Amino acid sequence: MARLLIIDDDEAIRRMLRFRLKDAYEIIDTASPEEGLILALQRKPDAILVDLMMPAHTGFEVCQTLAGLSFTQLIPVFVISGAPKAIYKDFCDALGARGYFEKPIDFDSLQARLAAVVSKDRENRRREARVRLRVGLKLRGRDTKENPFEFLTFTENVSRRGFACGLNVPLGRNAVVEVFLWMPEAHRFTGEARLAWVKSPGTPEQMCGFEFLGEPREWIF
Repeated sequence: MARLLIIDDDEAIRRMLRFRLKDAYEIIDTASPEEGLILALQRKPDAILVDLMMPAHTGFEVCQTLAGLSFTQLIPVFVISGAPKAIYKDFCDALGARGYFEKPIDFDSLQARLAAVVSKDRENRRREARVRLRVGLKLRGRDTKENPFEFLTFTENVSRRGFACGLNVPLGRNAVVEVFLWMPEAHRFTGEARLAWVKSPGTPEQMCGFEFLGEPREWIF
């Protein structure tokens, strides 16, 4: 059974959500945004429902924090609020929310949206689990001028299918590099990876995301 975390300071709303959704989901709920973040890390829910207006910390802050943590950024978050959708929906979308439901809640729409997103995202998260982890790598390839390079770096986060790292080398679109695990005794070949995205290009802070071509060998996952 999929697990659902509800973060709402209104006990009546939490009670109603528990009653309406308990047959389809294992329900965890809390009135505290701070406890909600802890529960998200500890219990690894398949989806999160969060109220927008709460004392101390708002739903905006909760969405932003969840999106910024490697262990929670892939969990779909849905906003429930008494505020009209026209006022806040675009902002919530920008923070990564997967849906916005006004109170009183249309439970048919909520249940349909949850079912559609949770079933798909559970499989995606199993396949794309991402961990913030420093792993030493040697990357070998050719830059935009076809000059060969070898670069030692550390990952910022890793998944079964790829990684992100600092790489101060100009790369062409869809560039392919050879990836080696940087070990004290030797550099072990892991596979080839294609450039997926670049942040802060052309600066010393350039970050690159790579996806492996095929199944990597001797990878950490």
